[in-house]
Amino acid sequence: MSSSDGPSAADQQLIDHAARHDFTITAKQLVGWRRAGLLLGNIPGGGLGQGRGSTSTPPPESFDLVVALGRMSGRGKRPTDLALLLFAEGLPVPEKTVRAAFRAAVDTATLPDDGADDGLDLDERLDRFSHQLPNSAQTVTLVPARARRIDERIARTLGKLPAELVELDRNAEPPRLTPQDATLTAVTATLGGSVPLQDIGALLRAMSPGWPANPFASLVETTQEDVPEAAARIIADDGSLTFIPDGDARDLLRALADTASLEDLAAGWHTAAQVREWALDLCQRVERELDAGQLGEAVEEWLHGRLLPAGVSVTETLRDRRWAPSKGAFSALMLLFQCQMFVLLDGLEPGCQWHVLQIPRVLPPPVRDLILSKVVGPETAAAGEGIS
Repeated sequence: MSSSDGPSAADQQLIDHAARHDFTITAKQLVGWRRAGLLLGNIPGGGLGQGRGSTSTPPPESFDLVVALGRMSGRGKRPTDLALLLFAEGLPVPEKTVRAAFRAAVDTATLPDDGADDGLDLDERLDRFSHQLPNSAQTVTLVPARARRIDERIARTLGKLPAELVELDRNAEPPRLTPQDATLTAVTATLGGSVPLQDIGALLRAMSPGWPANPFASLVETTQEDVPEAAARIIADDGSLTFIPDGDARDLLRALADTASLEDLAAGWHTAAQVREWALDLCQRVERELDAGQLGEAVEEWLHGRLLPAGVSVTETLRDRRWAPSKGAFSALMLLFQCQMFVLLDGLEPGCQWHVLQIPRVLPPPVRDLILSKVVGPETAAAGEGIS
């Protein structure tokens, strides 16, 4: 800690170390970073004798951290943002601080009536929310503007979906959700856990309103018919999935932030970052082909993946024009939660056709690799590579 005469000798070591890397930091900043849990305190040493006080030394990890903090810190950077960015670079942020930052990221997922603590049960809350929706401006953005523009440009060029995709949709009269309907479904899933597969299918269709068919939604809607024996084990009478825990999904994510290994949190973070990079790159490649008037591999990838989980990842990415570290942490926890649910599903239905996830364009490649490594193991995942 600093004294009235200036920084302690230990803090001066950190200040000098940062200066050697062209970063100017102050004793006041060191105090603030320690208060935020980004730095540990100096290690007390022995006395100097003759009333001259005592010595202390910085923890070894503090030297790398102060250089990184000097580089990252700036106006508007919250301590939780810094903790996540440092952790993402593999720097030795105190574990308690890392987990607190991941928990705080979950708190950013607010619902329109989050402030109402009036003792209502789930059904009563959802009923009240459904009545508020018509007059509320808080609805889910089903199709981000950039995805809608790409869809429209492709439709103008091609005229219609490839016949092989249309034929895969077995629902002749699919439901049509309004943005308010979709918002209510999303809130129901957040507050209560699983929702009926028919509602999930309808939500997926709402995310591609201009498309005449949605094979992935159809697959979800017909699960009970396609695999009746497995469905009896994993689907409840109301059509919801039995292995999805009841309760507020945000509580489950907070628990995951506290219990997942740091290695898994890092894997989730890096996967989330790779998915965002992949999605934005796909958009750019598609737009270049459209601009050139020469539709090629990118448009084909968009067409085949738009109505599959890969396309859901693209629209999720495009909903957040400005990325924040808290978004990366929240996405990481969601990915790890999906892995946990797949593990539970594999226990109920061993094997569970995991090869489907390896088919090109079904999942973003980073998500596919994460899920398969966590659920079926690296060896099995590698054995299935090359499936088409």
